[in-house]
Amino acid sequence: MQTNTIGIVSAMAEELAALQAQLEHSHTVTLAGRQFHWGQLGGQSVCLVLCGIGKVAAASTATLLLGHFGVAGIVFTGVAGGLAEQVNIGDVVVANALLQHDMNAEPLFPRWEIPLTGIGRFVADAHWHQALWAATTHVLAEQPVRTLAGRSLSARAYAGLVISGDQFVASAHASSALRCDLPDALAVEMEGAALAQVCHDWGKPCAVLRTISDRADDDAAVDFPLFLREVAAVYARDIVLRFLWREAPKLVGNQG
Repeated sequence: MQTNTIGIVSAMAEELAALQAQLEHSHTVTLAGRQFHWGQLGGQSVCLVLCGIGKVAAASTATLLLGHFGVAGIVFTGVAGGLAEQVNIGDVVVANALLQHDMNAEPLFPRWEIPLTGIGRFVADAHWHQALWAATTHVLAEQPVRTLAGRSLSARAYAGLVISGDQFVASAHASSALRCDLPDALAVEMEGAALAQVCHDWGKPCAVLRTISDRADDDAAVDFPLFLREVAAVYARDIVLRFLWREAPKLVGNQG
């Protein structure tokens, strides 16, 4: 089955809820322990699904969306830890490439390369990346500051490398090691590169959007649940809706 439906995946229930609240003409299909919410957002046919945390969870969900349901492509939205010095809490990163920082099959294969593929960095689909970037910059121009518990967070948009691994990076030592190994990495998370690998295998586009919730170090600078609800979920909702309304019809065709 092939459709013009866009899959929208989140790892956190709060972000999915913010988008699901906007879903029209919806119905839900349960498969492999996941609830796939079908409907319309911004005039575009979509399927929203919570994948859970980690690379296997993301890859399994992406495979179901592409192989079983035949979606046209996938947008992933979630939070991440900032790695690059200029990337701060509240900023938004759109991945133009994704890499699994915990993949290491040396000496048989170069570090970070997925064995037998010759690929270490999965480059985002150019058209989908540009469309998501356009939606992101538009929303941040309208909402450059979010308030969290009386603190103003000024948001800037960045595009670049996002890295993924099955570990929660929450120490200065770990984040420093990642910056040393991958100095162009903007952010670190736990799902995006696995989803990108599956989309590559299926020949389908994907785009990854991340709001920076922390600096991937020892300092818990914000109330994470509150940040998720008041900042990350709001940006995810508004950026994805903008992407679907203005950009997605150009990429997959308007279903009318």
